[in-house]
Amino acid sequence: MADQQAQEILRLFPDELNSQYVVAAVNRVEGKLDAAVDQLIHIIAAAPDFARAHQELGFCHSDSGHLLEAITSLQTAISIEPKLPESWRALGELFFADEDEDSSREAFNQYLILTSHDSEIVEAVQLFKSGKIGQAEQACRVYLKQHPTDVTAIRLLADIGIQVGVYEDAENLLSRALQLAPDFTLARLNYANVLSKREKLDQALAQVQLLLEAEPDKFPLLVLRASILVKLGAFDKALPAYEYLLKNFPPRAHITLGYGHALKTVGEQSKAIDSYRKSIELRPGFGDAYWSLANLKMFRFEEAEIEAMRAQINANSGNQEDYFHLCFALGKALEDREEYEESFRFYEIGNKIKFQLEAYNADITSGQVTSIKQSCDLSMFESASTRGLAAADPIFIIGLPRSGSTLLEQILASHSQVDGTKELMDMLSIARRLGGKKKKSEISAYPQILSELHDDQLKDLGQEYLDRTQIQRGDAPFFIDKMPNNFMHVGLISLILPNAKIIDARRHPMGSCFSGFTQLFAKGQAFTYGLENIGRYYRDYMEVMDHWDLVLPGKVLLVQYEEVVADIEGQVRRLLEYCDLPFEDACINFHETERAVRTASSEQVRQPLYSGALEHWRNYEPFLDELKQHLGPVLERYPV
Repeated sequence: MADQQAQEILRLFPDELNSQYVVAAVNRVEGKLDAAVDQLIHIIAAAPDFARAHQELGFCHSDSGHLLEAITSLQTAISIEPKLPESWRALGELFFADEDEDSSREAFNQYLILTSHDSEIVEAVQLFKSGKIGQAEQACRVYLKQHPTDVTAIRLLADIGIQVGVYEDAENLLSRALQLAPDFTLARLNYANVLSKREKLDQALAQVQLLLEAEPDKFPLLVLRASILVKLGAFDKALPAYEYLLKNFPPRAHITLGYGHALKTVGEQSKAIDSYRKSIELRPGFGDAYWSLANLKMFRFEEAEIEAMRAQINANSGNQEDYFHLCFALGKALEDREEYEESFRFYEIGNKIKFQLEAYNADITSGQVTSIKQSCDLSMFESASTRGLAAADPIFIIGLPRSGSTLLEQILASHSQVDGTKELMDMLSIARRLGGKKKKSEISAYPQILSELHDDQLKDLGQEYLDRTQIQRGDAPFFIDKMPNNFMHVGLISLILPNAKIIDARRHPMGSCFSGFTQLFAKGQAFTYGLENIGRYYRDYMEVMDHWDLVLPGKVLLVQYEEVVADIEGQVRRLLEYCDLPFEDACINFHETERAVRTASSEQVRQPLYSGALEHWRNYEPFLDELKQHLGPVLERYPV
């Protein structure tokens, strides 16, 4: 009807731009995107300041997956007319799809300001936008005491929680908002995002599916769905999801990057390389794509690619994230060419930037170790074997990153009775919740609270862990959790799952620490950025593992990486005996096992063992005095 009316007006008044605009808008709604774009370009040429025409053009580009063009058109619209709420909302979704959370939040907050009819909500958003997060939170809470069912305020308070990393509270708030307003699309998008951050991936996927039912071909939602499928390990669905995006929408650098990650994980290395190189072709300064190539370990850069990285670093025209990715990638490229001094220089630059961004405090880690030693004494574990949940399903592999944990996982996952998973966040989440800490300034109740838990609580926590990790498992009776940071939580594991197996994957401190120093992690592991930080962290790790051996003698199996390389069959038999598993030849031929491997070592564990990397750190020994200094007495046990 609207189209017919507009066409009739257009027949009578062919030069009427408003009628042309209505026809273009109707064409977009009906899926006639090419016609709509042509009409809107004609309108804008005649009236460059027609803000709604720029907005409509942005919507057309968004519907066709032209992300950058959509963002540009919408930004033009709001530069002409800042009070276009739907432009701000669409920008929020597009920035979210482009993995720019800060810009997405800014756009959504501006949308809230324009659509809210309550001055108190507007004030809270303004405080949030200006970085006064504590005041914004307080304003929201005061308002919600008077208006407890205002879903806009509930969502805003949840967004503040997401910003400061209090994801559990954010999840609860968004769940409440959706109970009150099931059609609140923005809240559901936030809900899916926070569920994904909390590794509740099946629930996150269900929320995205609900959104897709209303808008089945919406580009940002399809991108989010593909990324969640990767995190779930559902590569049989994730790869087609990325392929659909690449076939039906213009290619975007971060989409080809995500596709490359999925291909790498399932062992399709040559296709992954092509996908990463496509990302660089689409965005020449894309540091993450260069690092993804470097992180393939077996990959070697071509001369032209090395010079391109140098040019990008010298130009320094990209963002900080691109810059430090390029530094790590160039460090690896020069390492492969045995140009160790310059290689170290770029690794060091990258580490310094990441250290500043992560703001890691080594004293906090040392304090946590002291607290563990004081709280988790022999008396805590006197009856541990008869408490907690009796299930023996999990096999925990702990230690430091880059110390052979992926190798041990691949060996065990090659056994017919064991499922490999990934570095699961669930035990860390349980420990964090027990601590009850909402703000950095607060003191955690963990691990002291462990002594206060009664038997039913311990059993419930053990069951919670199994329930949360179920989605990551297959049909085997045992599964692996290779989150290395769980070494801090051996006491918790032993109380809630006393029959679980725990394996300490350990590597010589110089090899382990230097390998961590040269590795750029997608998230977490902030202690690796800087030789002092990682040296101190290794000392803390050794101290806490010595404590666990004292209060839980025989609980943890120490597996030294160098010994596995020297005697693979002997160490495999030792591993299987500890795990009460019968010997299987597949565990020795682990490199033949076809499974998804989701760590930096994914290519290496698909190759037979080699000893070349054991002393690799010696190439950089002239630059590692600081590391030796902070390892201190550890090197007496592991001399160089």
